[in-house]
Amino acid sequence: MNAKEIFNKLWKDYTEQNPSAKKVYDLFSNEGEDVQNDHIAFRTFDDKRVNIDVLAKPFLKAGYEEKGEYHFEQKHLYAKHFEHKDDTSMPRVFISELITEDFSKFLQEKVAEIINQIPSNLLESDELIHSGRQWDRPSYENYQKLREESEYAAWLYVYGFRANHFTVSINALKKFDSIYKVNQFLKDNGFLMNDSGGEVKGKPEDLLEQSSIKSEIIKVDFQEGTYEIPACYYEFAKRYPDERGNLYSGFIAKSADKIFESTDYYKKKA
Repeated sequence: MNAKEIFNKLWKDYTEQNPSAKKVYDLFSNEGEDVQNDHIAFRTFDDKRVNIDVLAKPFLKAGYEEKGEYHFEQKHLYAKHFEHKDDTSMPRVFISELITEDFSKFLQEKVAEIINQIPSNLLESDELIHSGRQWDRPSYENYQKLREESEYAAWLYVYGFRANHFTVSINALKKFDSIYKVNQFLKDNGFLMNDSGGEVKGKPEDLLEQSSIKSEIIKVDFQEGTYEIPACYYEFAKRYPDERGNLYSGFIAKSADKIFESTDYYKKKA
């Protein structure tokens, strides 16, 4: 698959699971905006069968190259971002992995258990990146136990391999040309913003400002029954030129750390 085919497949899965993402896209489109994707993000574990390097393979084949690496000590994550070698209009790809050895024996064993269930032919396939959950129906009790240690691990346990979020490029918007206008527009239309660390993460001096809506709450069938839990979210990014006039293309770890919390559990408003 070429890069556009990969993104189209991921977008279809993302919007079908999270209808609010399509609503956001349509809100901006209906205002006459050209909604472009700044980047897409994935979560995985550091197991060599499914780690960053494995998930990156289809993108590398499609013309991407590694550009930066990031460490999130508090969340025990390591990440890399990738960019297309030739086509600057293509979205960046951000892939993070959980450093499982930093966690309990329970978490490590649960991760090994679910990865062991992934068909070996899928592990070697470019289809892994959008294959979803490839293991038994999750237990709500295990989900809660994992969430106590790592929300990131709990999310992966339920949803598997899929886009964690897409990102609207504010630089491509005309009417909503600041992150504050974007955030206000979203709030005016009933969306809840991720306010961890403030609604806006980063500042112009950092060359990157980011915000995100909180994850959609969806119904998930667990072994014990159906429960409502956070799924995926939509992010918004405004990039600024560096001293040479080039638009900053990387990520800020301290900001991304707070963006991860868009999938933290919260109660829906009545």
